[in-house]
Amino acid sequence: MAIYSFGFHQPQKTIYIMLHFLIIFTPQTTSILVTFCVKQHSTKMASKQCTIIITILCLLAAATAHDTPSKQDKTATVVVEGKVYCQSCKYFGSWSLTDAEPIPAAKVSVICKNHKKRVSYYNAFETDKNGYFYAELKDFKMTHYLLDHPLHSCHVKLVSSPLESCNLLSNVNNGINGSPLRFENKVVYGKNYEAVVYGSGPLAFRPTNCDPETTH
Repeated sequence: MAIYSFGFHQPQKTIYIMLHFLIIFTPQTTSILVTFCVKQHSTKMASKQCTIIITILCLLAAATAHDTPSKQDKTATVVVEGKVYCQSCKYFGSWSLTDAEPIPAAKVSVICKNHKKRVSYYNAFETDKNGYFYAELKDFKMTHYLLDHPLHSCHVKLVSSPLESCNLLSNVNNGINGSPLRFENKVVYGKNYEAVVYGSGPLAFRPTNCDPETTH
């Protein structure tokens, strides 16, 4: 092919052609240049030119290796988990969750405030069929590593229940005021992913209609 013809009888043009290959620098062009230099080792002028070009190639390779990370950094995030129940009428007015039933599709919110008392994070999450919520706090950031830590800055609150028979907010485990997080010594690992999991609650809604005789 014509592109492989470097004009062996015109060494003064060799440097120009090699520089043209550097513009379209790829592993294939590198191989071509090295092969050419090996064939031209007996020519003094070509040898000097090859030395210059190979030096440039080494610098390019080093720059490319520097720009391309060998291993992708892991993304660390914060997760809050917990459960939402419908409190039994027998324990209406207390914090007891004895005989309580989980509520699917209930909504809770996670609110975080930084050390300046400004809201730094807010989002609502929905429970699954077992009343369990897994709140992944994407984009949560700390401007102060201690005062803005999730254990100090974040709380979980009840938002809504899909059950007409059980949708009254209760302050069980501070579901109205804001349930604090607790450390569970739990970490979830995935490919390029790491999540520190905190617990909150359990929280509960109260039944809308309870027979006074069944309540304590």
